[in-house]
Amino acid sequence: MSKAVTLIRSASLSDAAEYAYAATAPAEARLIFLAGSCPLNENGSTAGVGDFAAQAAKCIENMTIALAEAGGDLNDVISTRVLVASSQQSDLVIAWDVVRDAFGEHDVPSTLLGVTVLGYDDQLVEIEAIAAVRD
Repeated sequence: MSKAVTLIRSASLSDAAEYAYAATAPAEARLIFLAGSCPLNENGSTAGVGDFAAQAAKCIENMTIALAEAGGDLNDVISTRVLVASSQQSDLVIAWDVVRDAFGEHDVPSTLLGVTVLGYDDQLVEIEAIAAVRD
């Protein structure tokens, strides 16, 4: 099965960004829209209370499980939105480093946002994603 996602970079834009600026998927690809992946353990408790990196890692773990159930993996992700409950840029960077490392060479277009609050008790990180696969 060939990969559906093509990452697009531009020599006309800054190379300081640690992600591709755009991505495409062919018309025949099946899109997977993932709910925001939260740092929840199987029993519903929040993982990594107070730890941005641990929560980002749990979000990636949960996202990977959801993607697999839908027939995909992290290499099929076409874009992400990383939400971090903090007004400190350094906290956003801590979470982003975990996300960037999880995706490795597949540096999908991403948006990193600081927000005031997230939905679960003690939640600091949430990651939304869209993926595209060929069946």
